[in-house]
Amino acid sequence: MKNLQMKIKKLILVFACLVFIVPACTNLDEELFDTLAAENFFQSEDEYIAALGQAYANFTMWGSHSNVWSTNELSSDELVVPTRGGDWYDGGVLLQVHQHTYTPDNGFVANAWNSLYTGVNTTNRLIYQFSALEGAEAFEAELRAIRAFWYYHLMDMYGNVPMSTDFTDTEAKGNTPRASVYSWIMGELDAVINLLPTAKDGSTYGRMNKWAALALRHKMKLNAEVYTGSADWAGAKADADAIIASGLYSLEGNYASNFAVENSGSNENIFVVPYDKVFAGGFNWVQMTLHYASQNTFNLQAQPWNGYATVEDFYNSYIDPVSNPGPQGPVWKGQGTVQETGTVDSRLSNFVVGPQGTDDPAGGEAGDADGVGLNFTPYINSIWPDACRQCGARIGKYAYEMGGTPNMSNDWVLFRYADILLGKAEAHLRTGDAAGALGIVNQIRARAGVDAYTSLDLDNLLAERGREMYVENDRRQSLVRFGKFNDAWWKKEVSGSHMTIFPIPKPQLDANSKLTQNPGY
Repeated sequence: MKNLQMKIKKLILVFACLVFIVPACTNLDEELFDTLAAENFFQSEDEYIAALGQAYANFTMWGSHSNVWSTNELSSDELVVPTRGGDWYDGGVLLQVHQHTYTPDNGFVANAWNSLYTGVNTTNRLIYQFSALEGAEAFEAELRAIRAFWYYHLMDMYGNVPMSTDFTDTEAKGNTPRASVYSWIMGELDAVINLLPTAKDGSTYGRMNKWAALALRHKMKLNAEVYTGSADWAGAKADADAIIASGLYSLEGNYASNFAVENSGSNENIFVVPYDKVFAGGFNWVQMTLHYASQNTFNLQAQPWNGYATVEDFYNSYIDPVSNPGPQGPVWKGQGTVQETGTVDSRLSNFVVGPQGTDDPAGGEAGDADGVGLNFTPYINSIWPDACRQCGARIGKYAYEMGGTPNMSNDWVLFRYADILLGKAEAHLRTGDAAGALGIVNQIRARAGVDAYTSLDLDNLLAERGREMYVENDRRQSLVRFGKFNDAWWKKEVSGSHMTIFPIPKPQLDANSKLTQNPGY
């Protein structure tokens, strides 16, 4: 079995490279084909492995533009893609996501839906095939947990989503209430968690083992009140405690090591997408965020696109008022100014900011106050139509490889131990145990090299969560849970409460008359 598990891990990478993805669906249902007759099902160990690898191929969409991650993060107060002259307007879809004016025909909203249902459809097919085989119960359990992962994101983003769990059922489906989707996901996870492998080694790396499934269930319970109207803080704490008690995970001494070019040795990362610039491409933040002239800074093999940037107020949240002013390090703040702080948050490694030590060939363009030296300032002068080309701290969360390609080799982190600790702290705080919550949060702050909090409330817990979990596909969800998602922020006015979930994409409504649009759209 160990040999089989190692082969599966290798095949996950191979299938990610091949991008074995079902075409983006405009209908929830899949057509059945004669090739799925019983005599064509998996017959050998290698065929078992290859089939399971297919279930992970769709995970390569996480690090790409205009998909699930982009839709979630750009709709939060973390990120923005300003229109820089003729660059990045793209019909206004990026501005819509940031400013909460998205509509059912927004392409980002549609792409995210299609990618998530691609994952559902693939796992439905594989579960159908594995269920006919003897001795495949462990594989089927793993596939059910993966399918639960996809439905978790669908429910989180779109609320009342159509559900299909039987590959042979070709009937179009209407909306399933969000609370019912939640109950189904919880039932699936409860049924399979103890059937999943418990090892944390090469045989389970990048796979849905017991601890990844527990992390998923923890996140479900953490947001239970949003999804169902009834909180489950005790359940969220219990699942966090189970992961902690395993003794398999711990905070890395260096925050940035979790996101290094070679981060497979992290003791903190629970569930990852194992990217590789040669064998498993698709992670292209290096292209999405860096300036054209950053090609020279990092000796990149292709010119970046100069897009994604950090909202200035969010960047400034790392300049912690708890710390005493002092001479220990400059931190960029505001329009080209520098603030001296007593303690510099080590999580500023999340950003590429300040002088880059290279000339900017685009400097001096009409309407662009860049100058000639590449110098990223947190200040952004405008969201549209003429944002300066160097404005905005760029995403530096994952280290950029010198001489790198448009495809990055850093493994993308889906679940991380620090997130579990912060979830446990929140469960403590919301149930009246502020002291218990404070102790946990100060572990996170100690690792960041900043002063301990002396007290804790929901506002500074949310701020700490933001600093720690920057661009990890968490911010939108956290803002919703803390009741802040509809607040005003930079270049975004107060939005309607219905916008905490996205509209069902228009192509889906056009293709399926049983679907009903989410309220308010």
